[in-house]
Amino acid sequence: MAEDNAVTVYGSNAAITEAKKNPFSIKVGMAQMLRGGAIVEVTTVEQAKIAESAGACCVIVSDPSRGGISRMPDPALIKEIKQSISIPLIAKARVGHFVEAQILESVGVDYIDESEVLAIADEDHFINKHNFGTAFICGCRDLGESLRRVREGAAMIRTQGDLKGSGNVVETVRNVRKVMGEIRRLNNMDEDEVFAFSKQIKAPYDIVAQTKQMGRLPVVHFAAGGIVTPADAALMMQLGCDGVFLGPEVFSFADPYKRVRAIVQAVRSYNDPVELAQVSSGLEDAMAGLNLGENRVEPFGTASTY
Repeated sequence: MAEDNAVTVYGSNAAITEAKKNPFSIKVGMAQMLRGGAIVEVTTVEQAKIAESAGACCVIVSDPSRGGISRMPDPALIKEIKQSISIPLIAKARVGHFVEAQILESVGVDYIDESEVLAIADEDHFINKHNFGTAFICGCRDLGESLRRVREGAAMIRTQGDLKGSGNVVETVRNVRKVMGEIRRLNNMDEDEVFAFSKQIKAPYDIVAQTKQMGRLPVVHFAAGGIVTPADAALMMQLGCDGVFLGPEVFSFADPYKRVRAIVQAVRSYNDPVELAQVSSGLEDAMAGLNLGENRVEPFGTASTY
C-alpha cells in the first residue's frame, strides 16, 4: 500500500461544487506529501522543534490536557509554533464545529483534523469540508466510516485506536485490520455485490467502487493511537498504512528526540528487520501497562489437555 502513488478525484457524477476553494484533487495531493512519514502531536514550541529535528513530516498542535471540555488549540499557540518550524502544521477542531475550522483556516494551518479525540460539538453532523480551502483529516474505525468522511471532503483518513495515551496498540491494530480486511473483501466482489456492500456499510456507491478499483482507500491512510515504538510504527506500515500519528506520550520518555527519530526511521525502513533492530536498540523501556485484558489471557491452569 505504501508504494502506491495514485491521487484520486471524485467521478464526474459527484455533483460537488467548490467555488473559490481548492478542488478536492488538490487537497488530496497536499495530503499525499505526508506519505511515508510520522506526524507528531505537540503542545509546546519546544516539542515542535524536537519533532522537526527528529525528522517528523508534520506536527499536530493540541492544547495541554487541563480536564473538562477539549477544544481547538489556542490560535496564539498555533501561530507561535508555525513561526518556529518549517514543516507543515495540523490543528484539531471538534467534530461538527465548522466555526473552529474557520478560525483555524484563518490563522493559516496547513491541515485541519476534525477530531473525535476532542469533545463532540455536533452529534449529528460532520463539517462540510468542501466549504474550505484547507485539507481535512478525519478518523475512522471501519471502511464505511472512512468513505463517508471522504464523501464529506476528507483528504486524509486516520484509523484511530487508543485515545487514552496508554501506549496500547491493540485497538489500532484491530481497526486497521478491519479496514484492510473490508477492502480485500470488496476487491473480490462483482458489480452487483458492490451495490449491496455500499448499502451495508452506508457509504456512497461511487467512492466504494473507486476503492475497489484502486485496491485501497482513495485518500492517504495513516494510523493513530498507542504507537510508541519503532516496531509499532513498522507494524502499521506493513499492515498497509501510509504513515503514523504519534501521540504526546512520546514526550514522556527521557529522550523524546531519540524515540521520535527511531520511529521516523522505522516508518522509512518498515520492511527491513535489520534496520528495525538497529533503531530499536538502546531505547529506554516502553510505557508500562498491561497490553491484554484479563479475558484475553488463557487460564492455563484449567486448560484441557490434548
